[in-house]
Amino acid sequence: MDHSQLSLLEDIALAIVFAAVAGLLARLARQPMILGYVLGGVALGAPLGLGIVTHPESIELISEMGLIFLLFIIGLEIQLPELARLGKSTLVVGVAQVVGCFLLGLLLFMPLATDGGRFTLLYLAICAAMSSTLIVVKLLHDKAEIHTAAGRLTIGILVLQDLFAIIFMAVQPSLLNPEIGNLARSLAYGAALIGLSFALSRFGLAPLIRAIAKVPELVLLTAIAWCFAVAGAAQIAGLSREMGALIAGQSIAAFPYGADVAAKLAGIRDFFVTLFFVSLGLKLSVPTLGTLGFAVATVAIVLVTRLVTVAPATWLVRQGLRTGAVASLNLAQISEFSLVILAIGVGYGHVSAELQSAVLPAMLLAAVVSTYLITFNDAIARMLVAAARRLGAGERGSDAEKRASRGEVRDIVLLGCFREGLALLERIEAERPALKRRILVVDFNPELQERLEAAGYAWEYGDLAHPETLTHLGLADARFVVSTIPDSFLKGTDNRTLMLQARQIAPQAQFIVTAEDDTSEEELQQLGAAVVVPAELTAARVLDLLEARVNRRRPRSADDRSSSALPTSLDAKES
Repeated sequence: MDHSQLSLLEDIALAIVFAAVAGLLARLARQPMILGYVLGGVALGAPLGLGIVTHPESIELISEMGLIFLLFIIGLEIQLPELARLGKSTLVVGVAQVVGCFLLGLLLFMPLATDGGRFTLLYLAICAAMSSTLIVVKLLHDKAEIHTAAGRLTIGILVLQDLFAIIFMAVQPSLLNPEIGNLARSLAYGAALIGLSFALSRFGLAPLIRAIAKVPELVLLTAIAWCFAVAGAAQIAGLSREMGALIAGQSIAAFPYGADVAAKLAGIRDFFVTLFFVSLGLKLSVPTLGTLGFAVATVAIVLVTRLVTVAPATWLVRQGLRTGAVASLNLAQISEFSLVILAIGVGYGHVSAELQSAVLPAMLLAAVVSTYLITFNDAIARMLVAAARRLGAGERGSDAEKRASRGEVRDIVLLGCFREGLALLERIEAERPALKRRILVVDFNPELQERLEAAGYAWEYGDLAHPETLTHLGLADARFVVSTIPDSFLKGTDNRTLMLQARQIAPQAQFIVTAEDDTSEEELQQLGAAVVVPAELTAARVLDLLEARVNRRRPRSADDRSSSALPTSLDAKES
């Protein structure tokens, strides 16, 4: 083994060690792991670090394999059928965000795009229009906000951003000769490659993987071979290898074995992707005032364009100002996909390597800022909504006055509708359907509106943390106010506050609220509420099932335990 090979192995080993240490520090600081990998490369490089790595070009060459694996995995994770299930409102907001941020980027980056290549302004606008799926999904998962209204909207927009990136990558090779014929040819080649890949995957690759499913090593090698085969075919067709890897991943994702392939490739992907981000850190030059100013300006542009596109679009489609504000904050970073597109653009000669080096600090700064924006998204969104309301942008679509004019009384008010609330409504649907005409659901998840109104319930958009929400919803006639959401899931308020606010509006109402522990249960009971503690109900049910199996008897049904707890006035009203 010659000296160059030993040096290469040492550089790769050092890259992995430094990335692991920096990743651990980033984890302890609650920052994205990508940030740690890049900083590991910075520490190894000559411009800002120790200058230990002697062959950065070799690591960069290996990292290109990581780029292909990254696109392959992204393709595996993009479920195109999900687009059909996003809903019209999410599609509208997503298109408004992508197109709006791109157009605003062309305008706002104009003073900054003074050099870097012929297509500098175009690449800056595209890169700033896309958000980081890795950062967003990780932080929202940690906060248990993936399945909230704002969380689902955020994920839907990310899917549309990925589709936008795929379309751009299809025409990227033709930018130097952007005639209609060349662009059409690139799109046609891309469509043909997609069609051929999906056909071969379904009729050739799927049976092959089923046949070798009991040999995991062969499944892994076959998937990798498929990735590089399609990537090579894309290069022959004049497209980028990265585009081919993306198509290869999508063709597998469409079939049941896609998740298994993604799981088996995760370790290999992480190794090469780590080297990719380390190589980016190696390229980071000594920051100047101009570089830092560009990074700050870019982060400001990203945040402003998200707010002025997502929040108004969400308001227009009646998903609520708060939902739009939270989704805007969730998306306020630059995507790792943007670095991929920039790297491909540098390879094609569209932009300079200096531009890639300038965008990298902006991405790192946006990643750090975004971590705190997502962590405190609820509080920041409430301040933004309060400011918007002072400017006259109130929530749209309230039907309280319409119901009052028709003489319709909804005297059972459900504050918030999450898991337990939906279960309650399903139970009412099945066993007490006559109650539906009396129930008003107040929630800030507009995706529930069509579903609940079709079932016969009244639905009102309402941010429960704002006292005026309850004031304007016509709760004066409420006889029962129910909250099935525990304090830990309520944002900006709690059950005690809700109860006190609602009691001022409807002093005659009876309250049924949820508590998480004995202390809050006792406090709410002292205020006159009937209190439900989900943990105690679960424990009682589990104990009943356990005793039934030990004693071989039929367990008591939920009706046996809870029917006597229904207020008699509720039954009297129904009859």
